[in-house]
Amino acid sequence: MKKHNFSAGPCILPQSVLKQASEAVVNFNDLDLSLIEISHRSADFVAVMEKARNLVLELMDLEGKGYSVLFLQGGASLEFLMVPYNVMTIGGKAAYLDTGTWSSKAIKEAKILGEVEVVASSKDKNYSYIPKDYDVPSGVDYVHCTSNNTIFGTQIKEFPKTEAPLVCDMSSDIFSRKLDFTQFDLIYAGAQKNMGPAGTTLVVVKDEILGKTGRKIPSMLDYQVHISKDSMFNTPSVFPVYVSMLTLDWLKSLGGIEEIEKRNVEKAQLLYNEIDRNPLFKGAAATEDRSNMNVTFLLTDGSRKEEFDAICKAKGINGINGHRSVGGYRASIYNAMPIESVEVLVEIMKSL
Repeated sequence: MKKHNFSAGPCILPQSVLKQASEAVVNFNDLDLSLIEISHRSADFVAVMEKARNLVLELMDLEGKGYSVLFLQGGASLEFLMVPYNVMTIGGKAAYLDTGTWSSKAIKEAKILGEVEVVASSKDKNYSYIPKDYDVPSGVDYVHCTSNNTIFGTQIKEFPKTEAPLVCDMSSDIFSRKLDFTQFDLIYAGAQKNMGPAGTTLVVVKDEILGKTGRKIPSMLDYQVHISKDSMFNTPSVFPVYVSMLTLDWLKSLGGIEEIEKRNVEKAQLLYNEIDRNPLFKGAAATEDRSNMNVTFLLTDGSRKEEFDAICKAKGINGINGHRSVGGYRASIYNAMPIESVEVLVEIMKSL
């Protein structure tokens, strides 16, 4: 029976990508060698890395605009530290928007290197909304936000306006909606939410913001070192980079971000409409801040939980349980999620 994978991450990937990737593990580029056993310095893999980086710039419309693309390791969690190392000056200060678990972790790491001002927080209501009408202070080294909150199901619709460099953690909605990416000076995203398997982290950084901190940065934490070595200062995560390249190529073949956004909006509206229509369910996030990637919702009648869970299991629904911080349910409907899977879930909800 077909499984409908609503897991929050590692994410669902296109079936065509999984097929290509599995074939490459056995025999890559007709070399009679596996992708994961060839040299990362070989021409075959260097071409993969170059294509992956170029696809990022092309899809984001950042070609020729002074940005570098990196595929690193350590997940977004390491970026929480790398960002202040590379952008916060000695004795400097950064402004952070606190909208969930991951932004709060980023704040904790930044405080190791300098002063952090939390300009707004939605912690008072368990991160169920995105703060608005806040002031961004002047004189900060950068402003940091998290575009989509996987756990709580909220998504920033309007980004902070600031003269300082704008940094954004886009781990769970990268490449899902059309944005003016030039408004960001640094974007980072763990691949495993919407782009590829766990093991690599995408960083897109405007070159001109680097090299101004006044501090000595350890080589492995220095963006400029990684840029100078084309993301191969150390052995890269070969397989995750390759699968990310395939996924980006798949996205381009569909029509790019503009086309996938249409599909994502259609899927999200289908599910939210049923949540709002059906008195047995209610949304967990503020309506105006709902995420199109992670739909969080609750049963209004807890006695129906066992019945709902049993039907979901029988119909092949996977990974729908909500995070312990919110409870209830969470349907992650990333780029590769077909609308047919959302339709199955909606039909189950209608049947209760």
